[in-house]
Amino acid sequence: MAEIEQQLRKWWSMLTTWLHSDQRADTARKAKSALQDLRDSDAGRRAEAAIRDLRQGEVGRKAEAAIRDLRDGESGRKAREALRDLRDSDAARRAREALRDLRDSDAGRKAKTAIRDLRDGDAPRDDS
Repeated sequence: MAEIEQQLRKWWSMLTTWLHSDQRADTARKAKSALQDLRDSDAGRRAEAAIRDLRQGEVGRKAEAAIRDLRDGESGRKAREALRDLRDSDAARRAREALRDLRDSDAGRKAKTAIRDLRDGDAPRDDS
């Protein structure tokens, strides 16, 4: 565990050093320039036109209408009712209660402590 922690600290240190360096600013400028070149290129213009045509064209309008019909139609209403019934069912209530009981149990508290210890890199502690 200590070796992984050391590797993470080294990686984090290298990342923060890079973020504060001039290389980061140069890399950001290069990336921004490359994106602008892509947008200004013939392929970029064609891609933007294709997306615009898809959104504003007949296919896009038909897709939007189909989605609206599904959402507002009988199928959408039935799906919403089914979800509401499922959420309000006894099984769902029992599942929520079981999760709450597990979370509040001794095993749940020990699991939370173990996860916290792993995350923080602390030595295991016994809360029993």
